[in-house]
Amino acid sequence: MNAITLTDRKNAAISRGVGMTTQIYADRAENAEIWDKDGNRYIDFAAGIAVVNTGHRHPRVIEAVKKQLDRFTHTCHQVVPYENYVELAERLNAATPGDFAKKTIFVTTGAEAVENAVKIARAATGRQAIIAFTGGFHGRTFMSMALTGKVVPYKIGFGAMPGDVFHAPFPVELHGTTVEQSLAALKKLFAADVDPNRVAAFIVEPVQGEGGFYPVPAAFMKALRELCDQHGILLIADEVQTGFARTGKLFAMEHYGFAADLMTMAKGLGGGFPIAAVTGRAEIMDAPGPGGLGGTYGGNPIAVAAAHAVLDVIRDEDLCNRAESLGARLKQRLASLRDAVPQIADVRGPGFMNAVEFKDASTGLPSAEFANRVRLKALEKGLILLTCGTYGNVIRFLAPITIQDGVFTEALGILEESLRESAKEA
Repeated sequence: MNAITLTDRKNAAISRGVGMTTQIYADRAENAEIWDKDGNRYIDFAAGIAVVNTGHRHPRVIEAVKKQLDRFTHTCHQVVPYENYVELAERLNAATPGDFAKKTIFVTTGAEAVENAVKIARAATGRQAIIAFTGGFHGRTFMSMALTGKVVPYKIGFGAMPGDVFHAPFPVELHGTTVEQSLAALKKLFAADVDPNRVAAFIVEPVQGEGGFYPVPAAFMKALRELCDQHGILLIADEVQTGFARTGKLFAMEHYGFAADLMTMAKGLGGGFPIAAVTGRAEIMDAPGPGGLGGTYGGNPIAVAAAHAVLDVIRDEDLCNRAESLGARLKQRLASLRDAVPQIADVRGPGFMNAVEFKDASTGLPSAEFANRVRLKALEKGLILLTCGTYGNVIRFLAPITIQDGVFTEALGILEESLRESAKEA
């Protein structure tokens, strides 16, 4: 059965709302490589959107899952609990930033983690309003969709969003918004739209994911922490995409030297198995009453077993330092191409959470067309890339941190060829 036939079947059977970046139908995968149904090999610089930071089918993750399969697969922790759930909560409580007592809950998806963080923040503060930022992405459920700072494709056609959600401009100097301007906008928001004494929480990605891989400037994150402390507002760090060694630290908030009150995480935690979590200050996490939090599949024992193995691999294979090394090589290679590829507007990102942003060489305006041209050329050569950004003009790099050196070198060569060819055609 070839990919064309599968595409026809997909179009007939699956809602068009489930978008697809490629028409590759995976048959098998190993570490940073995927083979499709026709036997074609691809280097994976998407990693399931930062899910398999430890690579496809890491042997230790597979071994842990097999062992758990031989014991039990599901009891619902709220009915018959199990020790590995408790142990994983203990590990996250110890590993997340903040020298204070913490507690954790497990759910299934990143959007679900965000929903629960909002519930917890509202229960703990007795307040309703939440402030998010333009360009942020927090999920596709209704509350997380309301928090997301991008209309197309996430909000369009879905009607009214939940209330008491406000957006402030995210500081991106490349696009004309400074830290000072963002803080001034927050001040105006407090004066014109919402009393800070009604605000339960700010929610922010330490590095915007879908929004374009823009890191939160240190001065802005510090100012948010100070505003929270001044007004009794909670700080929620959405680490769904930034977590688990991607930025060169286990969590991106470690780059700032202070802690959020609540953290959401998912993606890389499960190494390919669906699990998400909220970790935060113990007294805040205890605000909802028994039964107020949970979910049938939350903290599934198979996914919990995988998560334990992921944490072990990150520690034992020193993936935080490897992320720094890989990211430095990638950024250096991209920077070396600036003269040959004048469409490069910026190269950025901590650790191995990197991006290259493109502009039209003549107008200086964001160029989604050029970014997509590079993506398609790379795909033809066997390299899977993802675009992102409010303007669609950013290519983000999310290869497994375990990628083999030889495969990484090969991928950099394909990337350079694709950039040079695209620049010549522009």
